[in-house]
Amino acid sequence: MVAKNTICLWFNGTALDAAQFYAATFPDSAVGAIHRAPADYPAGKEGDVLTVEFTVAGIPCLGLNGGPGITHSIAFSFQIATDDQEETDRLWNAVVGNGGQESECGWCQDKWGLSWQITPRALTAAFTDPDRAAAQRAFQAMMGMKKIDIATIEAARRG
Repeated sequence: MVAKNTICLWFNGTALDAAQFYAATFPDSAVGAIHRAPADYPAGKEGDVLTVEFTVAGIPCLGLNGGPGITHSIAFSFQIATDDQEETDRLWNAVVGNGGQESECGWCQDKWGLSWQITPRALTAAFTDPDRAAAQRAFQAMMGMKKIDIATIEAARRG
């Protein structure tokens, strides 16, 4: 059954490459149908990959090879909850190490310009700690990080 709501992401001819990377990197991700253009269009030729159906961490997406006119913005990001430092490191390093770049506070950007928040569940637990002082200490620790270090967050939370 086709999802009622699908995230459509614009690419400049690289939708299939991106979908394959996401499927190989993130759990519960896969590449589905690949649709080719039935005729020439402004950004491509008949037979080029026009759209790619894929999922990222269970979220249905459609990659559209729409051409160079549109770029991604940090206003849209995938937030991936991680269970431990090993998973955090693996996903962060995969995105950044594949031509991406680091940003602040657990954010990074892949080589296609999409933003990712690699967010350990321990960080979310620290922010929602009923002890507001503990939450503030954890938040301040996070503010100086790029990739989140769970041990540092937990130490700050404990004081």
